Amino acid sequence: MSKRSKAAAGDRIGLYDALVRAGLEPRLATLLDDMPRKSVEVDPRRPFREAGVERNEVFFVESGILAKYKGDGAGRRQIIALRFAGDGILPGEGVADYGIHAIVRSRVLVGQQRDFDPIVDAHPELARFFWKLTQRHADIGYEWLLNCGRRDSTARVVHLLCELAERSGLDPDKRRMMNPFTQQQIADITGQTSVNVNRVFADLERQGLIKREGRDILFEDWDELRRVASFSAAYLG
Repeated sequence: MSKRSKAAAGDRIGLYDALVRAGLEPRLATLLDDMPRKSVEVDPRRPFREAGVERNEVFFVESGILAKYKGDGAGRRQIIALRFAGDGILPGEGVADYGIHAIVRSRVLVGQQRDFDPIVDAHPELARFFWKLTQRHADIGYEWLLNCGRRDSTARVVHLLCELAERSGLDPDKRRMMNPFTQQQIADITGQTSVNVNRVFADLERQGLIKREGRDILFEDWDELRRVASFSAAYLG
């Protein structure tokens, strides 16, 4: 729910702190923080919520990363959005046309729409607050659409890495980032195959732009990576 999560996959963020950091008044953040909810651990090996069911819950990511995804009817999956620690997923009307799964083992607060809606209805400031956050996620979605629709395979992957670095709060002096994604997940985000993704990483290493050490990625030439991806963090808010 924050403007920019600034949290790595393993960090844990409290709901109240995330809301205040995002600009919500403490008294309103307290109302939401006091709402009945349960904390659940989400395993990345199975869906957390399926598509085609009523979405009458509100989610807040305490730690880890959640992904929204859609299938194409042939068993192929497209990841359409990410929610990092400090982000939320609001309830919607009717059934959801997307599923939710975890990228890594995550912990999520789950509340009910029946408890959430009366608080928002009683405080119009909350509706404006959530509208701004919804607009931010829409801006990210537009950038993803451009990324998959117009950029080549290398630029798609590099753009995702740059976004991940920004949203994870990468230390600009260290330029080392833990990559939470499998190659298949990167393929599902960037609209290509895992074979292509593997080739892109190998090419980036040969060019001296990145170095991989286990799950860590070292950005050897941050400015050139941003240029390759035509990356500007302005859309992240």
